[in-house]
Amino acid sequence: MPNKGDIAARWSNWALPVPLSDTHFQRICQLIYQRAGIVLAGHKREMVYNRLVRRLRTLGLNDFGTYLARLEAEVDGEEWEAFTNALTTNLTAFFREMHHFPILAKHARDRPGAYSVWSTAASTGEEPYSIAMTLLEARDNLPGQLQVIGSDINTQVLDKARAGVYRQEELRGLDARQRQRFFLRGTGPHDGLARVRPELHALVRFQYLNLLASVWDLPGPFDAIFCRNVMIYFDKTTQERLLRRFVPLLKPGGLLFAGHSENFSQISEDFKLRGQTVYQLTKERR
Repeated sequence: MPNKGDIAARWSNWALPVPLSDTHFQRICQLIYQRAGIVLAGHKREMVYNRLVRRLRTLGLNDFGTYLARLEAEVDGEEWEAFTNALTTNLTAFFREMHHFPILAKHARDRPGAYSVWSTAASTGEEPYSIAMTLLEARDNLPGQLQVIGSDINTQVLDKARAGVYRQEELRGLDARQRQRFFLRGTGPHDGLARVRPELHALVRFQYLNLLASVWDLPGPFDAIFCRNVMIYFDKTTQERLLRRFVPLLKPGGLLFAGHSENFSQISEDFKLRGQTVYQLTKERR
């Protein structure tokens, strides 16, 4: 067992500030760009510090240089997962950017046969489950022909998505009918929580995926791809490359949903604007 002196030393180290030099911040930005394509601007420095200093504390380290050396010494080490998890942002909600879902519903009703959607940044699951609810309501008589793939680079958020358990206040984007149809209300020790019903959960498959990976293990092509509030973290070169890779993964006439601050018209001729931040494939799949 550690003696009192060891414990006191650990607490002392914990209390000491850990400086983040310009060199170390720039290296962190380079590493997350290389690993995940994420561009971190200078004003993100405080966020980077607050998120990564927790990893240093957990590992018992007291300087970023040692942490970065450890990270780079293990090209495929487990710490890369924690590093990436710490620096990815996961702001999401059920039926966020609500105007997209009636368009999705109509598109699903107008296309016969199987219908599948890829959510490229599934986060904690709210977007893929919102997509699945929309498809079930639009084509209630054919649930067996529906599929939603939710992918993300952050393994922690995927764990929550797969569990499908949310606080009641997280369901504020749903009306009373949707809550009753698609969720089981927790009781006793689970009071205040809600779990996705099995029939909804069965439509969604979650998987780890790095959009920068050379190969995507996906069951495409899809009728629609949701890539909302993702491109804002990438530079133009990465955006263009990803949009080109989306083309063969969309069926003819497929839809691409973007975030409210994203404009794909300026960086790709493969898609035409169909509605508010909704694009339709204009070229045949290659």
